[in-house]
Amino acid sequence: MRSSICQSLTFVPPHFHSTKPNTGQMYLRRFLLLVQLICLTPSVSAVCEYSITDNNKVYSYNLAASSKQFPHGVLSEDGYYKVSSNGTVVWFQLCESMIFNHDPPKCFDCWECGGSARCGMGCSALMSNNINGYPICTTIGRTPTITTDLIDKKSPHMGLVVKMWHSGVVNCSLSVSVVCDSKQVEGPTILERVGFCDYVTQLRHPSGCAITVSSNNGGLGWFGTLVIVMLGLFGGYIIAGAVYRFFYLHIRGIDIIPNLEFWASLPHRAQSACMSLVKRHRQRSSSSYTSVDF
Repeated sequence: MRSSICQSLTFVPPHFHSTKPNTGQMYLRRFLLLVQLICLTPSVSAVCEYSITDNNKVYSYNLAASSKQFPHGVLSEDGYYKVSSNGTVVWFQLCESMIFNHDPPKCFDCWECGGSARCGMGCSALMSNNINGYPICTTIGRTPTITTDLIDKKSPHMGLVVKMWHSGVVNCSLSVSVVCDSKQVEGPTILERVGFCDYVTQLRHPSGCAITVSSNNGGLGWFGTLVIVMLGLFGGYIIAGAVYRFFYLHIRGIDIIPNLEFWASLPHRAQSACMSLVKRHRQRSSSSYTSVDF
């Protein structure tokens, strides 16, 4: 739906590419450019949602789901998370780009993540290393490349791992494990390097817990299936018998129903059976009393 709307809105007719556009065409171009930027930016809900079916259970994750205690889900309310180890500092935000209202990164070579004026606000993860006394930036995550997966395929309730990467002068990546913890929130404290420019870290958050439902809730079960089969066989018997009596025995009216007398007597038989059960119950109740002499 969103892609089709974007395609229709971002189509520019050929006559708008004139060398001297008028004022209306200039405003239209600006509007179409804004629409393209919006369409090229992945929605937060799309990259933060994940669901999987395992052992007749559906595990549904939504890291950005709002709650009373966490209106932004697992996303940092500061606009970013920060973790450091051995002189390496990493800023990141889950599911979208970082926002710095205070204490922005101050490092060189930030042109791949917002430039010097907006350093850190053009990517989802940024690393800073001290090289020859100067802090040098390296982009290690971009918002369009964010993916989510289970931390452990054998334990789907454990949580999700959010991975972001960037292919530039140096290919880098950051994997953040969001461990399910319904009782506490623990931010990233340990940064581990697992490759030339690949890093992993972990945080604990209630938003990392999945909503689990049984995938068989909407099923009929064996009893429901049996009832449907029995009703189908009964309907087939009635239709086949009626067709035979109509075309071959030339019977008309309600008498075309096979064994009509038996079906008509069923209510009376059911009533007689119920009366018989009630009578037996009353006889047993009366025989259970014994006389007592005073």
